[in-house]
Amino acid sequence: MQEAIKSYGEPHQIPQEAFDWYDEYAHGDITRREFLSRLSSLTALGFSMSVLSAALLPNYALAEQVSFNDPDISAEYATFPSPDGHGEGRGYLVTPTAVTNSAPVVLVVHENRGLNPYIKDVARRAAKAGFIAFAPDILHSLGGYPGNDDQGREMQSSLDKAKVEQDFMAAARFLKTHPKSNGKLGVVGFCFGGYISNMLAASLPDLVDAAAPFYGTPPAKDIRQNIKASLLIHLAELDKRVNATWPDYEADLNAGDRQYSVHMYDGVNHGFHNDSTERYSEAAAELAWNWTIEFFQQHLQA
Repeated sequence: MQEAIKSYGEPHQIPQEAFDWYDEYAHGDITRREFLSRLSSLTALGFSMSVLSAALLPNYALAEQVSFNDPDISAEYATFPSPDGHGEGRGYLVTPTAVTNSAPVVLVVHENRGLNPYIKDVARRAAKAGFIAFAPDILHSLGGYPGNDDQGREMQSSLDKAKVEQDFMAAARFLKTHPKSNGKLGVVGFCFGGYISNMLAASLPDLVDAAAPFYGTPPAKDIRQNIKASLLIHLAELDKRVNATWPDYEADLNAGDRQYSVHMYDGVNHGFHNDSTERYSEAAAELAWNWTIEFFQQHLQA
């Protein structure tokens, strides 16, 4: 059922068209050249290209809310086997230092550009809240996140989709069986990672206990009936592409009497949780994250 529709939009000086074009570019619907060409049309309105680019493209110096050397967490890299994927996976594993015996585990899934600094920070935030968090880098087989999103996006798009999905399934199995796992697995993901969150809930119904997709598209229609996990779905009002897929997904969830809630955040764009770009909405992001932490606390207790 749809539990809440909130209004957390924040005014932007940049025209909405620019955000829509960026979304098209970020998801491969238009080329970088076309994106920049469209942006240049806004210079007639008094916007400089430098201002537009700075507003839309990520600045990861802004995206650190929890330091990697925070005393409450311990961060390291870990590898895991993925025989049906790319052979081996690797990710960023963050453990609360207070954990001595066991804790719930949360898989953090990146966007369509690899394990960038924003997603690593999200993993640290989850660990700071008391969860063992693991953020895989799907680009590991290609050498890992290259340090910039454009190249990362190209690298990720070159990978076989079926193997990519198998890598994330392997990561979920690895995390759920972590020596300090309490046996309860949550998944949170953003954009592409939102899709993966939905897909894992449908593909691994006996493994995933709770999933919180942020502006993610649904899993394949023929596996939606498999979902057993509780879902907390976050959508952005201005995200036309993802929102167009929601009614059909909602119908299938209702038909199967699945346990879910959905929050639509008025006046915000796809990517509103990502604090490295102008799409970020602090009010909506903080509310959504607080709800996500409460959701995992509710559903991931042993």
